[in-house]
Amino acid sequence: MKLFHFHRLKIIEQIAIVVCLAVIIPLTVCGVIISNVNQHAIRSQLRSSARLTASMVSDEIDFFSDTINNSLAQVSNSMKYIHTGYERKKYLENIAKNFDSCEKIQIVKSKEEYEKIHEANKADQNITISTSLDSGELLVATYNLTKLKTKIFHSLRDDVRQIYVMTNDGSLIAAHNYTDSVFQESIALMPKVMNIDEPVIYGDTKNQPLAYVKKLDPPITIIVNTTERLTNQLIDKNRGKIILSIIFATLIIIAIVALYTYYLYINIRQLFKGIIAISKGNYERQIRLLTTAFTPHEIVFLAFEFNRMAGEIHKSYIQLKQNNIELKELNDFRSNLIDTVSHELRTPLTSIQGYTSRLMRQDIKIDEETKQKSLRVIKEQSERLKRLIEDLLTIPDIEGMRLRVNKESVWIPEVIETSKILIKNKDKKEILIRIDEAFPNIIGDKTRLEQVFVNLIENAVKYAKENTPIIIEGETINNKAHIFVKNQCEIIPQENLDKLFDKFVRLDNKTTRTTRGTGLGLFIVKGLVEAMDGKISISSNEDCGFCVEVIFNLDNGEEIF
Repeated sequence: MKLFHFHRLKIIEQIAIVVCLAVIIPLTVCGVIISNVNQHAIRSQLRSSARLTASMVSDEIDFFSDTINNSLAQVSNSMKYIHTGYERKKYLENIAKNFDSCEKIQIVKSKEEYEKIHEANKADQNITISTSLDSGELLVATYNLTKLKTKIFHSLRDDVRQIYVMTNDGSLIAAHNYTDSVFQESIALMPKVMNIDEPVIYGDTKNQPLAYVKKLDPPITIIVNTTERLTNQLIDKNRGKIILSIIFATLIIIAIVALYTYYLYINIRQLFKGIIAISKGNYERQIRLLTTAFTPHEIVFLAFEFNRMAGEIHKSYIQLKQNNIELKELNDFRSNLIDTVSHELRTPLTSIQGYTSRLMRQDIKIDEETKQKSLRVIKEQSERLKRLIEDLLTIPDIEGMRLRVNKESVWIPEVIETSKILIKNKDKKEILIRIDEAFPNIIGDKTRLEQVFVNLIENAVKYAKENTPIIIEGETINNKAHIFVKNQCEIIPQENLDKLFDKFVRLDNKTTRTTRGTGLGLFIVKGLVEAMDGKISISSNEDCGFCVEVIFNLDNGEEIF
């Protein structure tokens, strides 16, 4: 018993597995590696930029501290040359106006007075800076902290990091993008032992590094916190872009492979259908490929050779089928010929034999009238045999398009009058010829034209109702002669009309045998008319039981070939 049944994969399944193993999985692994490398690079960049930001803020504070201290030192030196209290006051007021962010400069005499000013400034969120004068007094300057903070963070106004400037005892002096919870977390993560005047990274969040700079002059600590927003911008968004790029590349690869597989699958299915069609005997089937840049040369070559092979088989099949049809037609022709000959020859031969035997009898006396009647019957039956033989001999010439005609200018009224005389009209049916004597000549063979109209008029007489005339009309339309032979008879269905030009087809085959004929009349008429570059058509309706229209070219005086 088999525990495992091997299933042979289809092409589309194999391509899917190959694409998955050779493209999608390696592409995914590369994407993960690139994402991790990118994350490490950006993490290093965040740490470096956090140190740089802390150093920048430290440098800005140093700059402002040095500027303020130098300014106060200059004012302190100037105080040596100003002795009156009024002049000092005015001078300090002017100096305060010229110093950026300086709210007030004053001289205090004691440390207690300085502490009061300092506490008041803390309450108003201002900074107090002092320097000693030679007289033992203190020169105290009050600076607006908001304005100083604006200057300090001016170059970092678009930075999304959170920056805190606080005193070494933990009091917050200035902040950029302040958030209380984040500030408290940043303070809690501060190490107990800190480096001085050096940016240091601290904290336990890899993608959100914290940096600090502790300074002794001035005694402050600067903290820079990398926010989650910045992390998202630099790491998560880049990771997202990498993932989207991989997905997009994967989709493009899948789309291209799917398109290629689609065209390949369609074309292979066409090959399958062609093979199945040939196996079922449909030799006309041709493979029609969907030819594009994705269609392999081998498939195109295989389809071309298959179509060529199928074409050769189809030609052989058509030839064989045509041969079978010809053999069947030949067999039918032989059967019809035997039937026609046996029937049509037997009757006149019987009559000729009977009347000949009568004339040869010696035991009875035959009067002159009986002799003439017998000879007339023998002559008529002999002519009938002659026409039958001529009709049979004309068939191969018509079918082989070897029928020769002597084209000349013919006056059609004369031809129809002659044909009227030659036909058999035992019932003496009225034949009305309505063709003007001035009717123009046509191009044709006079003898063949008489044969044509003898057949048509005799056929019309044979099948016309009793006491109804046969009408022959003619007119010219568009430089063509149109001759109509009409009679009154039962309406003939269209399916029967379409068969009347075939060999051995008679109108009375399915109705009555009261009229005799070979069924070759209309077939021979059609062959003769077309040999003279004419056309013939038949119709049957209520106005005309049976109407034959024959069209010939008019004689325009041009040279006849």
